[in-house]
Amino acid sequence: MPEGPLPPEQWFASLPTAHLAASGLLTDQDGNVLIVDPNYRDDWTLPGGVVEDSEPPHLACEREVAEEVGLDRTAGTLLAVQWSAPSGVRTKPFVSLVFDCGIVDPGATITLQESELDDYAFVPPDRAVALLFPPIAPRLSAALRARETGNAIYIS
Repeated sequence: MPEGPLPPEQWFASLPTAHLAASGLLTDQDGNVLIVDPNYRDDWTLPGGVVEDSEPPHLACEREVAEEVGLDRTAGTLLAVQWSAPSGVRTKPFVSLVFDCGIVDPGATITLQESELDDYAFVPPDRAVALLFPPIAPRLSAALRARETGNAIYIS
């Protein structure tokens, strides 16, 4: 008997899936990058995190920035997209988005999410890239270039 097209619910259930994360690029007036020191890994990272089920990525970025550093920011332009292959216990690809969350005013108060973060710092871009968890570093480099050029960058 010939096979026909799958009903929509079966077709959608058969599609591949990936994990999704969203981070924010925030800088001070001198161009230093805001990075955070998670208590669950040795390297620093950008403020951000995993997108929750049915949550739009830009809203996840805004939520994560507010939770992690206490700043109410709008996720602006999409700067960088990074696709990472499955690895180890992570059996699905990971897609990470970086949004431009603008320049932080000098008097802004940073309030860390103490359950996840030990510290934060505004550091020069080259230093920030060097401090990041190595798989994340290209994301920051690309986001900084994209902010300058106005063109989002895809990293694979």
